[in-house]
Amino acid sequence: MGWLAERAEQRAHPQALWPEACTVIALGLCYAPPDDPLATLARPDRGNISVYARHRDYHDVLRGKLKHLAQFIVSRFGGAVKVFVDTAPVMEKPLAQAAGLGWQGKHTNLVSRAHGSWLFLGEVFTTLDLARTPASGGGCGTCTRCLTACPTDAFPTPYQLDATRCISYLTIEHAGPIPHALRPAIGNRIYGCDDCLAVCPWNKFAQAGRDEKLAARADLAAPRLAELAVLDDAAFRTMFSGSPIKRSGRNRFVRNVLTAIGNSGDGSLLPVAQGLVADGDPVVAEAAQWAAVRLQTSKAVLPEKTKRESFAVSPAP
Repeated sequence: MGWLAERAEQRAHPQALWPEACTVIALGLCYAPPDDPLATLARPDRGNISVYARHRDYHDVLRGKLKHLAQFIVSRFGGAVKVFVDTAPVMEKPLAQAAGLGWQGKHTNLVSRAHGSWLFLGEVFTTLDLARTPASGGGCGTCTRCLTACPTDAFPTPYQLDATRCISYLTIEHAGPIPHALRPAIGNRIYGCDDCLAVCPWNKFAQAGRDEKLAARADLAAPRLAELAVLDDAAFRTMFSGSPIKRSGRNRFVRNVLTAIGNSGDGSLLPVAQGLVADGDPVVAEAAQWAAVRLQTSKAVLPEKTKRESFAVSPAP
């Protein structure tokens, strides 16, 4: 993730990215799931995919909405605009907090009074000089559920994330083999992780997201590991067309699936792992060998930490 350091100066202030900008309009789109997003963790023969990646790529969905808003602003009030959705060096969470959408929680993500931890963020930069929105108020208080829920202990302190231990980083951004010491804690999370988001007490106020393009596809709600592991590149691209998962590529994704297979404790998945030990990609082949050995030599059950408290049932702080 060297790009973070390389573009740090542009993140320092919106005008470092666009000198003509006078105002940032920060927006959030709720994608709260209608049910427990971690329920699949109790089904070791299935893969758990982060809620945001169970349908269309949110970058495309939200960018389309922002462009409509930007066009309206220009047609009604003039000025120039630029829209951003997570792909440019924009400090979106501090901007969203400054704009009154919520506050950065101890898990480092934005928390909203109305939508809990389930918000996609986007920005419209404009040359118009607009009045500021007051802060929303709210906070995490003494709650530490997000910190203790993390399977890999990726939070050294509140409000600080060690990305090298974060399952979202390891399963999406990290290109090489996943460190052996962290593999058991990943369980059956094959793309991203929602644990720290899902246990936030503020989620009790969130209503399920209403955009159909972001509603979970039935085949991605609890996909079978055995079927995902045997995807070749063409089948992977077809299955995940229009999905953010497609950007990770087949090899990285199958590596994640094999990690989940190795953690499953399900002997029926051993032939699946053995069938990939000679895969053309060395990272996939290594993951397959690890999974096969783990299934043969140990009772590879999901770690105790995944047996968590029920989803969003506590009163807000």
